[in-house]
Amino acid sequence: MPVIIVEMYTGRTAEQKAALAKKLTEGTIEVLGVRPDQVRVIIHDLPKEDYAVGGKTIAELQGK
Repeated sequence: MPVIIVEMYTGRTAEQKAALAKKLTEGTIEVLGVRPDQVRVIIHDLPKEDYAVGGKTIAELQGK
């Protein structure tokens, strides 16, 4: 049973998350040959203050 964990900063809509889960599931089915009910997608929303790139938080990079 493949488990895909996505960690991204907050701000995506429920529709975007659902579309992401669908595409990740479809790709996993195609590559691994598993059934849809065997694929798990877990999405973790991280506050922009807790997500950093190049030593700066997303909040800092976005000027917030």
